Amino acid sequence: MTTGMPVRPNPLIPGFNPDPSVVFADGAYFLVTSTFEYLPGMPVYRSTDLVEWTHIGNVATRPEQVEIQGVVTGCGVWAPTIRYRDGVFHVIVTVAMSPRGCVVFTATDPAGLWSDGTTIDGIDGIDPDLAWDDDGTAYVTYSGLGTTGEDIGAHHGIQQVRVDLDTGTALEPPRSLWSGTGSMFPEAPHLHRRGDWWYLMIAEGGTERGHAVSVARSRSPQGPFEPCPANPVLTARGTKRPVQNTGHADLVATPDGGSALVLLGVRPLGLTRAFSPLGRETFLTDVEWVDDWPLPAPLELAPRLGVEEVVFDFTDPAALDDPGWLGVRRTPADVASLTATPGRLAITGNGSTLDATAPCFLGRRQRHLTATISTRVDASRGTGGLAARYSEAQHLELEARGHGDHVTVTARAVVTGLTQTWEHTFPAGEVELRMEMSPPPTGFDPKALGGDRIRLTAVSGDDEVQLTELDGRHWTAEAAVSFTGRVLGLYAVDGTVTFAELGYAGSEQ
Repeated sequence: MTTGMPVRPNPLIPGFNPDPSVVFADGAYFLVTSTFEYLPGMPVYRSTDLVEWTHIGNVATRPEQVEIQGVVTGCGVWAPTIRYRDGVFHVIVTVAMSPRGCVVFTATDPAGLWSDGTTIDGIDGIDPDLAWDDDGTAYVTYSGLGTTGEDIGAHHGIQQVRVDLDTGTALEPPRSLWSGTGSMFPEAPHLHRRGDWWYLMIAEGGTERGHAVSVARSRSPQGPFEPCPANPVLTARGTKRPVQNTGHADLVATPDGGSALVLLGVRPLGLTRAFSPLGRETFLTDVEWVDDWPLPAPLELAPRLGVEEVVFDFTDPAALDDPGWLGVRRTPADVASLTATPGRLAITGNGSTLDATAPCFLGRRQRHLTATISTRVDASRGTGGLAARYSEAQHLELEARGHGDHVTVTARAVVTGLTQTWEHTFPAGEVELRMEMSPPPTGFDPKALGGDRIRLTAVSGDDEVQLTELDGRHWTAEAAVSFTGRVLGLYAVDGTVTFAELGYAGSEQ
């Protein structure tokens, strides 16, 4: 890296941000990640230096763009690729188990609004990439994992078709390209032109501890491709590296004239390094070119220093305009309102709990391993509170319910059909709810064998009660069987619950 260049943090974009893809256009970098069952879908991040990133918008801001209302958890918006050509940004993505299938969205401003999208007929697979030859021919290269019909679950390796992007038509039957070194699940192909070579970069080994990056090259985008002798060129499998599951990489030129990969990884905690509460995050590593082969440097952990603090004050009429809010199969605007009670955010329940596939839940990504999230809630006319969600089968919450002259706060932990609760009663009135997450202790403390520590606390006046402390291993990427990450936020079960603010503070210390 050139002297004087800013030190790049790792993770580059922390928290639930898997499957990154990046493009340089109009003097800036633009990066998108997967969102699965959450809306809005596909956050768009912008940077001018590959260091500081701003969440400027989302691709899928309207439910009809992705049609994920009926998809099972873990499906939905999988692995978008962002590219730029002739003044237009393109995002191509598979919306797994949705009628949308493989769809291409376009925009002239990456902050949005994005188009309704064009489905590419004739492509049954995941992780699509988009590239153009010199004559303007568009190629979609994808992982041939069947997601529909009788072929569902079958894997046909890395495939490619020429496409007409205007009509949404595949112009030929799919052909097989190079599918890696033989490890399972060849996926995440990205096709890049550099000089006279076309480079096909893929992931293989599965998106868990066996994940790896492999590469091949050809004089033609259609192949044949020769594999790099050093494959896999990047992996953490079988190592004690602090970032594991490294893979799903996209290539980009750096401001200093070099090259780098953006890719996903996880930060497992504890003595056994087994549990990753934040799920798959976006990382970056530099690339050296040797004999016209890209050789990435081993991924280094370099978390951002300091404390990130943000308070969403619901007296601000723009509080819900921030693009980082998430709903589960519903848009944030469909869940919450700032107008029902002036100066507060209101969520009205419909009887569904966090067990439901579309709860009345408004969340944000947990971005730090040490984090506190808190709110002040009025549950005099309903039931609701503060929650941490991985899926409908793995979540925990602090729930307030009004009973006239008093309010009951219930701490609840849900793990795949098992539920445990703790309760405390306060006098009627507003209650502060707080969740605190921190890494497990070091050494041979028994708690060091588990996940992060999660403390659930309620406060009313001078009465502060820690209802429970939990082992966070049950709400991690490894235990929750989910491709997402921990999402923290507000919810209601029934009636109308109002909130004065939502505060978040996080650090890596």
